[in-house]
Amino acid sequence: MKTLLFLGLLFFMIVGLYSFKKPNTSEISDLKGIQFFEGTFQEALLKAKDLNKPIFLDVYAKWCGPCKLLKKTTFKDEEVGAYFNANFINIAIDGETKEGNELLRKYNIRAYPSLLIVDSNGEVKARATGYQKSRILINFGKRVIP
Repeated sequence: MKTLLFLGLLFFMIVGLYSFKKPNTSEISDLKGIQFFEGTFQEALLKAKDLNKPIFLDVYAKWCGPCKLLKKTTFKDEEVGAYFNANFINIAIDGETKEGNELLRKYNIRAYPSLLIVDSNGEVKARATGYQKSRILINFGKRVIP
């Protein structure tokens, strides 16, 4: 009986100590950057019409080094996130999926990462290719929304 009581007390102490664990900073920092829409490009177009906002489209490939760097640095920047989250519907699509292949053909995309700003009708308003530093990406967005 004492062993069972001791094990129960030990369990609650461990659970209590674990609750004081330092929060994962990568989860917190993800909230500061660009928040990408989880859905299809067609759903993003509908949302863009509803909210009267253009779309920021990131077409990437999983194997692409500059794409990975963009996601790891620029897209997590707090200032970039604040600007793009306020002004655009943000969506990232793998160019090597069925939906991605359709976008490659539709928008004549030839390199990764390709960054497009598209209006709610699907018309391209601005285009950039390759890795972009934070200030450059914000200036890219300001070509369409000052």
